[in-house]
Amino acid sequence: MAKVKGAIEVDMERCKGCGLCVVACPTHVIQLAKNVNGKGYNYAHMDKPEECIGCTNCSLVCPDSVISVYRVKI
Repeated sequence: MAKVKGAIEVDMERCKGCGLCVVACPTHVIQLAKNVNGKGYNYAHMDKPEECIGCTNCSLVCPDSVISVYRVKI
C-alpha cells in the first residue's frame, strides 16, 4: 500500500484560533501560532509538517472552513 504525505493550508486571516483542529489532529501536527493575525487571534499552523498524514480531521471540524488539506502518494 502506498504511503500518503499530507499538508494543510490555513487561511490565517480568517482563522479565529478556536483550537478544534489542534484537538482533532491524531498526529499532533497542528498548533496555534504564537503570532496573531489581523484580528488578534492566534491562528492554526503546521508545527510538524513532516508528520501530517492528510487525514482531513482538521478540515472537517473547522467551523469556519479555513483549512484545506492536500495529499500526495509517495
